[in-house]
Amino acid sequence: MSYQLEGQRVLVTGGSGGIGGAIAQKLASNGAIVAVHYMRNKEGAEETVRIIREAGGEAEAFHADLTRLDQINSLAAQVQTAFGASIDILVNNAGQMSQRAQLLELSEDYYNEMLDANFKSCVFLSKAVLPGMLQKGKGNIVNIASLAAHNGGGPGVALYAAAKGAMLTFTKNIAKVYAGQGIRVNAIAPGVIANTSNDRFKTEEIRKSIIAGIPLGREGLPEDVANGVLYLTSDLSSFVTGETIEINGGMFMR
Repeated sequence: MSYQLEGQRVLVTGGSGGIGGAIAQKLASNGAIVAVHYMRNKEGAEETVRIIREAGGEAEAFHADLTRLDQINSLAAQVQTAFGASIDILVNNAGQMSQRAQLLELSEDYYNEMLDANFKSCVFLSKAVLPGMLQKGKGNIVNIASLAAHNGGGPGVALYAAAKGAMLTFTKNIAKVYAGQGIRVNAIAPGVIANTSNDRFKTEEIRKSIIAGIPLGREGLPEDVANGVLYLTSDLSSFVTGETIEINGGMFMR
């Protein structure tokens, strides 16, 4: 058994940078052919692709708004056409927390935005790639959730945390249903990860306070999450499904 993913067709959503970019680069460096999805940050996605290609890997950028079902289905079809085969590995990383909003401030539009961006894309993109996996008799889906799925997160992130919690429950159910057909489905729940879009919500004082509460004494890095994805998508985790790997420096232990 090894980490090698030679020739595996991979789709990483939200691959413009941060965690998604690190995942795309890590899987490509181990032989995968990677589709790097983006919604707004075309430059970031193209930079991820450039880094992969310069290192000798294979990658291509694809655009889609994953809050829209037609574009979810179109993305899956485009990737499979471009790569000449069905998708072997799906990493549902795309998501966002555009603002912090307390319950009394919530609108229906914001509710739809948070649930669509953080959960709808996971559900329907998994559905879109599943037929190809079932035809091959094997496949791998990794859902990137959050520590907030366990502890509810901080003030103003109720909908984000709820969507990530739904992702973990969805992971368990789909893993059970399709295990007998060669499909493995797992999740990762990152804790505080540096160099991501969530940095804008933290002052330096808040950041230091958070780090003080992390047993390992530092923030995580996107590469820490990418290493977990590599494990879950490789043969080394061939007997693991329906599980959530906690990558949080000891902030949350089960």
